[in-house]
Amino acid sequence: MFVETLAPRFCETDALGHINNTVVPVWFEAGREPIFQLFTPDMDVNNWKLIIARISVDFLAEIHYGTGRDVEIRTGLAKIGNSSMTIRQEVWQEGQCCARGDAVMIHFDHSAKQSRPIPDTIRAELEKHLLDVEKAE
Repeated sequence: MFVETLAPRFCETDALGHINNTVVPVWFEAGREPIFQLFTPDMDVNNWKLIIARISVDFLAEIHYGTGRDVEIRTGLAKIGNSSMTIRQEVWQEGQCCARGDAVMIHFDHSAKQSRPIPDTIRAELEKHLLDVEKAE
């Protein structure tokens, strides 16, 4: 599992004083960076090898702004297919899972405009982060 710690910013709050629901997908994208680096180590967007096919987010509890209220973005793999993967992510704050989401990403050849099988070397690295999804739900 990959773990990223972020400090919620004041500008990410909404009128109710909670972290706005549009912020969580942005945090999830930041949490996927280690996966991006497996496919594109130099992070050169001109050589990008992934596209996003689907995202979903379940909001489970309020997320708050404030000193000492960092969030932890936990990222793992729920499923690895031939050319796609389902990335499972969670936002934790103060010992509570506040949001959970999935992103389906596809290994993609932009010049050919088609998916490509995930290379074995990258697959082996991804498999190190496979989650027991049934146990987690």
